[in-house]
Amino acid sequence: MTNSSILTTTLQALIAKAIGEAGGWLGFDAFMALALYQPGLGYYANDSLKFGRMPSGTHAIDGVQGGGSDFVTAPELSPHFGRTLARQVAQALQASGTDEVWEFGAGSGALAQQVLDALGSQIARYTIVDLSSALRERQRERLAAHAGKVAWASELPAQMRGVVLGNEVLDAMPVKLLARLGGVWHERGVALHEGRFTYADCPTDLRPPLEVAGNHDYVTEIHAQAEGFIRTLADRLQAGAVFLLDYGFPEHEYYHPQRSMGTVMCHRAHRSDGDALADVGEKDITAHVNFTGIALAGQEAGLEVLGYTSQGRFLLNCGLLDGLENASLAERAMAQKLVNEHEMGELFKVIAFAAKGSLAWEPLGFSAGDRTHTL
Repeated sequence: MTNSSILTTTLQALIAKAIGEAGGWLGFDAFMALALYQPGLGYYANDSLKFGRMPSGTHAIDGVQGGGSDFVTAPELSPHFGRTLARQVAQALQASGTDEVWEFGAGSGALAQQVLDALGSQIARYTIVDLSSALRERQRERLAAHAGKVAWASELPAQMRGVVLGNEVLDAMPVKLLARLGGVWHERGVALHEGRFTYADCPTDLRPPLEVAGNHDYVTEIHAQAEGFIRTLADRLQAGAVFLLDYGFPEHEYYHPQRSMGTVMCHRAHRSDGDALADVGEKDITAHVNFTGIALAGQEAGLEVLGYTSQGRFLLNCGLLDGLENASLAERAMAQKLVNEHEMGELFKVIAFAAKGSLAWEPLGFSAGDRTHTL
């Protein structure tokens, strides 16, 4: 039996036990939390590679590890992502009078390296909040040149100051699944049937934040944990700003009647599938972000929304094209993927908040094409 098979079998047994202890039915959010974050076993807590440019059977490109990875994020795609974001970070540090950066879910450490290389002494401390000990070790190796100012934390302190970054963090936070079946809303959870995980639906008073038009069957998500994360940030952040980049939609698009199958997806070896109950621990499970819910959670907790726009517009506003004149054709092609509408430029969005009580300032990334009015 391979190591991955042992891992999956062990995690399946643990989840099966949790289902039994819960009376035979476990909410999808609890299942997703175990599948992704169970220490030593969950997808983000085990030793699989995860991050890279290319799937299994390929080689590293430009020194970036590729073979065996499951998906690519923007910092692995192009170093110009972090260098460009660093311009926004520098402005935010100056505007808030702070000198610390906090990054959640730093993955391979690529974004941290790019921001630290670009800003140098402008950052006194760079703290990575990550639950995975395996990822921490990879980050530590990658950021060795900045060892004097990089720190790690597994939870937030009671108070914090500085600029908070989160690239593809919200999409990996567990979601509740809701299913409208025959006109009746149910919460979709996980049960066991003949030794296999299966979906099971229970009537619920929970509802999406918008009424979904029509009478057709409809599956969607609600994002209590992501919104709770924003409220916690609002409570702890004494001065500074928050920049979150992820794929998703405003509320009226998220709960569109035609989006009837929900947005939960799995990623492995640069392929996607919709079966979250199979091969637990061996693949990523994500859901798109409802940015309206994120904005409202921040506002209600005292944060000020600084802006919301597409990743493409944000990066162009921050000067992505500056310095590309002398880049190689391959470098320019990779950087272009960050902003092209049919690549990452439109599906990915950026939302930013200022800490409560902060002085008004206008972020560089939203200087043109701000879409806050669409939330």
